[in-house]
Amino acid sequence: MEPNLELAFCTAETENTGVTVLVNFGIAAGRAATPAEIDELARLLRPEIDDVSIVSEERHEIGGTAEASIHQVRVEIEDDDVPLDEDRGAFCERVVEIATFWVRMCAHDRHTELADL
Repeated sequence: MEPNLELAFCTAETENTGVTVLVNFGIAAGRAATPAEIDELARLLRPEIDDVSIVSEERHEIGGTAEASIHQVRVEIEDDDVPLDEDRGAFCERVVEIATFWVRMCAHDRHTELADL
């Protein structure tokens, strides 16, 4: 895995005024996240966030010239759970750092080569 590959990033969603972080789990691990790995991500986030929603999903992007299937993890934090005394951008970047550490740890522990799928 390329060391500078962006595996997690903040996204701006119009229907959610909180913070949403997307994690490209499949790119790093070549598979979907397990329930135990999702629990581990929640444990890592708990010191920073009281309430968090974590969704593991398989997305299919289909177009006229290409098709892709990705395994993605979405971390959603409601606006009320974002610390009031902290810049939203800095908070989001801290969540991104935790998610990036987590996905690299998961990929290191159990990786499926994409060619084997």
